[in-house]
Amino acid sequence: MEQFKGQPRLPKFAVPKRYELRLKPDLTTCKFGGSVSVDLDIVADTQFIVLNAAELSVDAGSVSFTHRDSSKVFKPSKVEAFQEDGILVLEFGETLPIGPGVLAIGFEGILNDNMKGFYRSTYEHNGEKKNMAVTQFEPVDARRCFPCWDEPAWKATFKITLDGVPSELVALSNMPILEEKVDGHLKTVSYLESPIMSTYLVAVVIGLFDYVEDHTSDGVKVRVYCQVGKANQGKFALYVAVKTLELYKEYFAVPYSLPKLDMVAIPDFSAGAMENYGLVTYRETALLFDEQHSAAANKQRVATVVAHELAHQWFGNLVTMEWWTHLWLNEGFATWVSYLATDSLFPEWKIWTQFLDELTDGLKLDGLEESHPIEVEINHAAEVDEIFDAISYRKGASVIRMLQSYLGAEVFQRSLASYIKKHASSNAKTEDLWAALEEGSGEPVNKLMNSWTNQKGYPVISVKVKDQKLEFDQTQFYSSGSQGDGQWIVPITLCCDSYDVHKSFLLQSKSETLDIKEFLGCSVATGCGRASNKNNAVCSWIKVNVDQTGFYRVKYEEELAAALRNAIEKKHLSSTDRFGILDDSFALSMARQQSFASLLTLLSAYREELDYTVLSNLITISYKLARIAADAVPELLDLINQFFIGLLQYSAEKLGWQPKPGESHLDAMLRGDILTALAVFGHDQTIDEASRRFHAFLDDRNTPLLPPDIRKAAYVAVMQRASASNRSGYESLLRVYRETDLSQEKTRILGSLASCPDPNITLEVLNFLLTPEVRSQDAVFGLAVSSEGRETAWTWLKANWEYISKTWGSGFLITRFVSAIVSSFASFEKVKEIDEFFKAHPNPSITRTLKQSIERVQINAKWVESVKSEKNLADAVKELAYRKY
Repeated sequence: MEQFKGQPRLPKFAVPKRYELRLKPDLTTCKFGGSVSVDLDIVADTQFIVLNAAELSVDAGSVSFTHRDSSKVFKPSKVEAFQEDGILVLEFGETLPIGPGVLAIGFEGILNDNMKGFYRSTYEHNGEKKNMAVTQFEPVDARRCFPCWDEPAWKATFKITLDGVPSELVALSNMPILEEKVDGHLKTVSYLESPIMSTYLVAVVIGLFDYVEDHTSDGVKVRVYCQVGKANQGKFALYVAVKTLELYKEYFAVPYSLPKLDMVAIPDFSAGAMENYGLVTYRETALLFDEQHSAAANKQRVATVVAHELAHQWFGNLVTMEWWTHLWLNEGFATWVSYLATDSLFPEWKIWTQFLDELTDGLKLDGLEESHPIEVEINHAAEVDEIFDAISYRKGASVIRMLQSYLGAEVFQRSLASYIKKHASSNAKTEDLWAALEEGSGEPVNKLMNSWTNQKGYPVISVKVKDQKLEFDQTQFYSSGSQGDGQWIVPITLCCDSYDVHKSFLLQSKSETLDIKEFLGCSVATGCGRASNKNNAVCSWIKVNVDQTGFYRVKYEEELAAALRNAIEKKHLSSTDRFGILDDSFALSMARQQSFASLLTLLSAYREELDYTVLSNLITISYKLARIAADAVPELLDLINQFFIGLLQYSAEKLGWQPKPGESHLDAMLRGDILTALAVFGHDQTIDEASRRFHAFLDDRNTPLLPPDIRKAAYVAVMQRASASNRSGYESLLRVYRETDLSQEKTRILGSLASCPDPNITLEVLNFLLTPEVRSQDAVFGLAVSSEGRETAWTWLKANWEYISKTWGSGFLITRFVSAIVSSFASFEKVKEIDEFFKAHPNPSITRTLKQSIERVQINAKWVESVKSEKNLADAVKELAYRKY
């Protein structure tokens, strides 16, 4: 039996075809029993059957294998579970006959409180605390509910029955109910047999729910389930779901493959949502929308998350990745397609401009030397959780967008539909997708895309003008300032002075030189690095990576960069290109390829910016720059904050505090971001006004003075003045937290509490996160501490590490504790301290995250040293801070 330990994948002696699963959960004792009968094909001579099981008590006496042709029953001579690997080995005294048979196993387990496997979630009804039973099997936790072949390639059908369900409760599974038998206070519920699917998509939910219902035009029943009394909050998600199912049916040229779709809001849920076939589960914040108390950003999140999960019904559920190495096929595509759907439903949201936030997150993580390729080798189940990250989701989505832009939307859609039809109800690898796109487009897709999926990182393209030539060079970009040896086939797009002059080519080598007159139809004006067109009009700027469709950064020589700054001030560039120039310059400054002063000068060109996505990114960058300045040049921090306040004044005055009749969704989101930033940067008038409105809100929770879109701004403003000697605002905010039953309001408050600059309050907030008042899933929202609170948070993390490790265990939530608290430091001494602590307190599930977090600290430390030594920085900051716009 020892030969099966530590293997990344199950042996292929037996192939599961069909599961008959019975579960009997007890919501009072939080235990469950069950039995499973698996139709198997024995395909090789073996005395072993090896499958997955974890944290289950298997009744050895119940285990048997019955050969279908001979009806002979085989009992195992030995049954052994290897908990560390999550496998169950059944050894038989003789070789099992080739052919079909049935494996039967009885088992028991515990409804855990870890939000994985078969677990319990709690809710209140009529003032009484109750349990519900929920499954969360992705990536490798179906084995915690029943013995199975818990790998995506082992697809089978599932016939599920639930026994002993309290008769007043709703019991849901992937398929519609076939039969329900009530016996007194309990009922038995059996469901129609599912189509073929992977174990990680099996789902069961048992609890007390209300629902709203609708149908698609072709008769698919769609329901949104939520806690009793919250049904109205499900109406928006229901609308999005019905419209999105119809849209995907057309786009993929394949109808939704199940007769119903249920979407359920779960009070305790670790991820954002889970795409279980026909029974999608969500955090409440990702499914419910309250017209009176939810912000515009909440509404957008519900739409994009629903669209993402429903995309999985095709990408992931119907066509499933062959192994976790290909996770990006699920997540990258679902992320990209969710923007396609959201844009179709809500074009006024300009969601493709907002997609640049996904692009930036992918670039940030992939700029680390401790990043990983899109296709990452997975050698053990314990490694899977850590690749549900910005590479699989956001880089994956970004390279899909880049490829679609290169191939064209129609060719891309047609090829996708062909891919889905060919691989429906089976598994696929990345190369299968490339083959479909290559066949549909006639382009060398496999060759083009392998450089993006098989190696980590991305290039920075350096652009120069010399002797009427455009020179392009690619080098691998690292945020540390190092240079890697990666090389890519890069789809380069550029425009010159106008979006009417739009050219593209593939950069297939390290460098390439193009004749400007031949390529762009213009010539270089002598000595100034500018170009003139055929009519001798001056071509004043050249922009590379038009609309940021490429997954790379661009570094311009100073003259080209200055021309682009001028174009930004004159509003000649699209919002996507304004975003790209800003984000690339920030990354180059972090990598010490551009000075801190020149980055601040570029920011000043955005003083009349009004686009939500551009300004939102500018604010994020400003927060980071303020933190670096606090470590490098604390004597200049007040002036730098003053500069940022001045930068935001124009948009703040345009938007004001109150929503305007008929204003856009984007303006509503932007108002909250800008007011929050002004509070963080210490703008007294903003903090005063926010405090006034907050106190009105304390008196009347429905006051028009504090609509949902600016509540976080007010909460953050209140916390800026909270201290050990001035606790009233902090305690009032805690009272609001305790009185609300809206999850979105609770997370909004948690995200504001730790912004307090007083370390004593910071410590109180962090301790509050570990109390029963904060659901385990939500604790991570309170980790975004102020610069002043960093050391307090680190000391707290060390003191509570044993408890945190035990409570959040494996999975991505524990990685958030590490990345949020560790990554903000900026000294080499802290690198050593962090490394030593985690060497003494190892946890395998944070290995990759810890390396990435330590690398970020090293990058920050190098940046701080660089800023400290920057000449004339003080003069530049003073000039910018005192400039009148």
